[in-house]
Amino acid sequence: MKKKLILSSLMIAGVLAVFTGCVPGDGANDIFNPAGFFYGIWHGWIAPVSLIMSIFNNQYSIYEINNTGLLYDLGYYIAIISGFGGISLARTKSRRK
Repeated sequence: MKKKLILSSLMIAGVLAVFTGCVPGDGANDIFNPAGFFYGIWHGWIAPVSLIMSIFNNQYSIYEINNTGLLYDLGYYIAIISGFGGISLARTKSRRK
């Protein structure tokens, strides 16, 4: 049981370290290299992590300011809706059983 807890903690720490590598507002995107559709999807998936990071460091945000517009927004909202919608679908399936 203790091994599972340690392994789970290490996996969560590893995933969070990967997530923090490309959060919105980290300087990777600028006017000449705006974030596009796939960045929008990625930023939508890691929005909860970005929110927590933005609380402790004002440099980061949950939304990339330098983006391509409609395509970035579409990817961002698709990821947000599918991520949180998927959680709610999993909950309703477990309740039915």
